[in-house]
Amino acid sequence: MRIFLTGATGFIGSRIIPELLAAGHEVLALTRSESGKHQLEAAGARPHFGTIEDLESLQEGAAQADAVIHTAFDHNFATYAANCEKDHSVITALGAALQGSDRPFIVTSATVLGDSGDGEPALEAAFNASAPIPRVATENAARSVLASGVDVRVVRLPQVHDPVKQGLITFYIEHARASGRAGFVGDGDDRWSAAHVTDVAQIFAAVLEHGTGGETYHAVGEPGVAFRNIAEAVSAGLDVPLVSLPPEEAEAHFGWLAMFIGRNGAASNDWTRARLGWEPAGPGLIADLQAMDYAPEPVA
Repeated sequence: MRIFLTGATGFIGSRIIPELLAAGHEVLALTRSESGKHQLEAAGARPHFGTIEDLESLQEGAAQADAVIHTAFDHNFATYAANCEKDHSVITALGAALQGSDRPFIVTSATVLGDSGDGEPALEAAFNASAPIPRVATENAARSVLASGVDVRVVRLPQVHDPVKQGLITFYIEHARASGRAGFVGDGDDRWSAAHVTDVAQIFAAVLEHGTGGETYHAVGEPGVAFRNIAEAVSAGLDVPLVSLPPEEAEAHFGWLAMFIGRNGAASNDWTRARLGWEPAGPGLIADLQAMDYAPEPVA
């Protein structure tokens, strides 16, 4: 199949390309720049120029493809709500280009949307439309496109990591560096799900090959890592104090990160593993945090 891949030069998308090529697929990959074009060509993909703001360019890419994998997302959390609404528009536009066909459309979301609020790990079958994060817009769009007859499959992500990047924890590390403290809320027993980036790339390929429209999958390697353990690893890596904060001080200290820190982020992978025969095998989150080089980037 020819797969149209958004986010193709990103942390996850760049790992998906070799998985698709190894399975015998052709990859049509979105890029906005000449440097991205060269990166994609070197990886064996065919570049398609466009942006997630240019919906026409996205629809042109989807029109040429047998399936679409959408991993692009604007991770500027200063405009998080607006970026989630933009993702809603992107999914709607891509879905419109796929209507009237049986071409699969894989959408990327977040495991927190499967958290029912009962303190248990998030489940693939659950969707919390009142979750306190704007990313609800992503799955609302996916559900609307599914209802229009498109084969939509959702992959929810936890904290995706290697020794260089770790999802929201990358932002937490920079906050700890700037504030001089590695903080956690209360006892730090809130748990975050995680997965190594190579395992996540494999699950996108597995969902393309073996998934079914209307299903949601959790790309989760570790269902729940205690946030205190994350903070301890960062504290050691940065050589800054480890500090417990009362809940009422979390927002003032963490800023927008308080939307996530102190809240349950655990997520089950039981159904996904059984459904796809997928077994995550990459290093754990704490191992990658311990292997990380915490030296600050040199100033140009």
